[in-house]
Amino acid sequence: MSFAEFVLDGCRARGARPAFIDAPTGRTLTFAGLAESAEAFAAGLSCRGLGRGDVVALLSQNAPEYPVAFTGAILAGCTVTTINALLTAREVGEQLRDSGARMLVTAAELAGPAAEAAAASRASDVVVLGGSGAGSMSALLADGRAALASGARPVAGVDPAADVAVMLYSSGTTGMSKGVMLTHRNLVAAVLQCDSWLPPGDGDTVLAVLPFSHVYGAVILMSLQLRRGVPVVCFPRFDLEGYLRAAQDYRSRTLYVVPPIVAALAKHPAVDQFALSVERVISGAAPLGEDIERACGERLGCLIGQAWGMSECALGSASPLDGPELSRPGSSGPLTPGCAARFLDPVTGAELGPGEQGELWLRGPNVMAGYLNRPAETAATLVDGWLRTGDIGYADPDGWIYIVDRAKELIKYKAFAVAPAELEALLLSHPGVLDAAVVPSPDEDAGEVPKAFLVPCGDLDLRALESWAAGQVAPHKRILRFEVVAEIPRTSSGKILRRVLIERERAG
Repeated sequence: MSFAEFVLDGCRARGARPAFIDAPTGRTLTFAGLAESAEAFAAGLSCRGLGRGDVVALLSQNAPEYPVAFTGAILAGCTVTTINALLTAREVGEQLRDSGARMLVTAAELAGPAAEAAAASRASDVVVLGGSGAGSMSALLADGRAALASGARPVAGVDPAADVAVMLYSSGTTGMSKGVMLTHRNLVAAVLQCDSWLPPGDGDTVLAVLPFSHVYGAVILMSLQLRRGVPVVCFPRFDLEGYLRAAQDYRSRTLYVVPPIVAALAKHPAVDQFALSVERVISGAAPLGEDIERACGERLGCLIGQAWGMSECALGSASPLDGPELSRPGSSGPLTPGCAARFLDPVTGAELGPGEQGELWLRGPNVMAGYLNRPAETAATLVDGWLRTGDIGYADPDGWIYIVDRAKELIKYKAFAVAPAELEALLLSHPGVLDAAVVPSPDEDAGEVPKAFLVPCGDLDLRALESWAAGQVAPHKRILRFEVVAEIPRTSSGKILRRVLIERERAG
């Protein structure tokens, strides 16, 4: 079935229950209101000649209107491409051109850069969330409602197995972003897979601080909760104290976060100012160190686990936080239902056994259809039905997955491969380190050596830290260079932008 029909199923029956709440203002969109608006949005697109196969771009921070445009466009048979709200006008223009978007839906505060980006692309129609003018979402909805009142209905006629519902763009942490084509069937499977392992949402309120433009936000925080009927509080941007206050006031039992937020929950003094009701913390988007995982769980008195996924497959494995066996620190859990995995030596291609580190290959109904207009890269990534993830890890004898790092991000020290994520987890376990990133630093003798960029938590003695870290790892993994910075550059989903630090390191 259509992905939009799947996630909207049951919304009208929930009536006036809150579906999406704007964190700063408390503005609320009900489930019935969302379903009605999504259908009107779809009809409005049809009035403007958009339908099956046309691409609608969505550029906005998290807001109650976001799922209206997201589901409405898919309901009309269009493909939605989500755009990170932090991108510049140039970068937005590149995605519009690459995706072939015909319409750009954007937040009012981003309308200026959006119009500039759209002018240099096929997206001749710009619709602004909010407002009441001719180019507003309100005008589009009014057109759609009028069409529906006259008896018109958008006829999508999608092929769930072949038609692309959502086109996410890979984060580009190591290179140029690519359009990841996810079919209706891919996304329905992904939501069902998530629903099978995530804690029940009955009576809970989910805080959406991760952007809906990212696969984590789009699938778990928006689509799954909409399908389940769980209220979602939308944060247009992250503010730790505001997030903690909302967690307290809404009595949120499950927090969906990324590793930097886990580190803050484990270490930041502001956490003690709030009475939290947290029972579970689920971290994703990047590897989470075992020590930080334990520290956060102990401080909040809750269960904590990890999930592993990527834009190309939405979700691949996750730590169960209910049932007879709970999470194992450092693991992203067993495979989600319907998936198969293997670990292969990235050089020889040999299949590896339990405990042996290699590249993770994944197969399942959630694996993408391919990269847009990139047949060579698609062929190199999808091999005989398997997705080459580029992630390095291993499985224990019970099939639990452990992710070590990205293959492309390994530091080549002499003849050794050093995983930055392992060293970052080590540094974050130190009480004097609030955030950290490790990158390769050019070296005449070794080729590359590990260098750490650090955000200190109070006074930090770098010499003492270097000595302490050296005692925790093998000689080839020792961090030989350190630099204190005000913040670590990250994507909106929490991934370290290593290329920014690597370029800085090479330039310096």
